[in-house]
Amino acid sequence: MKKLLNTLYILSEDVYLALDGENVIVLREEETAGRFPLHTLENIVSFSYKGASPALMGACASREIGLSFYSPRGKFLAHTVGASYGNVLLRKEQYRISGQPEKSLAYAKNMITGKVFNCRWSLERTIRDNGMRIDTEKVKHASFLLNEGLSAARKCENMDSLRGLEGKMASRYFSVFNELIINQKDDFRFNGRSRRPPMDNINALLSFVYTILGNECAGALEGVGLDAYVGFMHCDRPGRESLALDLLEELRGIMADRFVLTLINKKIIKGEHFDRQGDGAVLLSEEGRKQFFSAWQSRKKETLTHPFLKEKIPWGLVPYVQALLLARTIRGDLEAYPPFLWK
Repeated sequence: MKKLLNTLYILSEDVYLALDGENVIVLREEETAGRFPLHTLENIVSFSYKGASPALMGACASREIGLSFYSPRGKFLAHTVGASYGNVLLRKEQYRISGQPEKSLAYAKNMITGKVFNCRWSLERTIRDNGMRIDTEKVKHASFLLNEGLSAARKCENMDSLRGLEGKMASRYFSVFNELIINQKDDFRFNGRSRRPPMDNINALLSFVYTILGNECAGALEGVGLDAYVGFMHCDRPGRESLALDLLEELRGIMADRFVLTLINKKIIKGEHFDRQGDGAVLLSEEGRKQFFSAWQSRKKETLTHPFLKEKIPWGLVPYVQALLLARTIRGDLEAYPPFLWK
C-alpha cells in the first residue's frame, strides 16, 4: 500500500477492499492490513484481482472518489466514478489543449526533455560503471550531443522542429547503444532499430518491452480519467493511443532500454530464447517471455525516490504517478507538467 498525492495505491495481489464506516479497509484473509479515511482520498488504484465491495464502490461514487482496477501486471480493467466526477471536464480540457498547437507544444517539450535527459543519464551510467569495457570517448561524445539537445528542446518553437529534434536525439543515442551491451555480444549486436518486424534479438526485446510499457502508460492515463488516444505530440490516428505514446517517450530510456540491457548483461535472456519466423522476423519464444515477465515483475517492485515528489515508490508505479501529475497539470493544479527526470 502506498499513498501519494491523495491517491491510495493497493499493490498487494491478495487483498480485498471494503468499507467500514467512513474508512476504506484493506483485508487479507479477513484480517485488516490497512485503514484509510475516505475524506483524505481522491483516488484509489488497485492492482489486486480480489476487487472491492459494492458498499465501497457506492461510497466512492457518492463522494466523487475515483476507484480504478488493474491486473497485477498493470493492465487496466475498469474504474468506477461518481456521477459528477471531473473526468468529463478533465477530458474536455485535454481535447482543448490537443487542438491548440502552442499549448500542446509546452507539454510535448517537457516530455521530450525527459526522454533526452534519461537517455543521456543511461549513457553516463554506463561510462561510470563500465568505463574500461566500452569506447568511452564515443559514448561521452554522444552524451555531449544529447546535452546540447536538452537546451535545443526547450527552445523549439513548433511541433515539427520538436519532432525533428527528437528524431535526431534518438539517432545519436542509438548510435552508441551497442556500447551499452557488455555481455553476450555474439547474440546481441545492435546495428540499428528494426521495428515492424524486429529483425534481430535485441530489436525483438526492445519492441516487446515498448509494447508492454506502452500498455501500462495507456492504462495509467485511463485510470486518472484522461483519454489515452488523444495526444499532444503524437497526432490522432484511429486505433493509436497517442497520449500513451507521448508519456512512453520520457520513460523509454530509463524504464525500457535499461531493463533490456539488464536482461542481456546479466544473462537473464539468452540467444536461445528467440524464434526466427519465415519472413525473417525475430520474436521471443514462450520460455523467453516467461523469463522476461518474471524479471519485469521483479523490476517493478524495486523502489526509487521519485524526483519530483521526493517520496519512495516502486518502479512499477512510475507511469501511474506521471499520469496523475499530467492530469493535475491539465486541471490547473500544477503550473507545468514535471517530466520524470531520473539520476
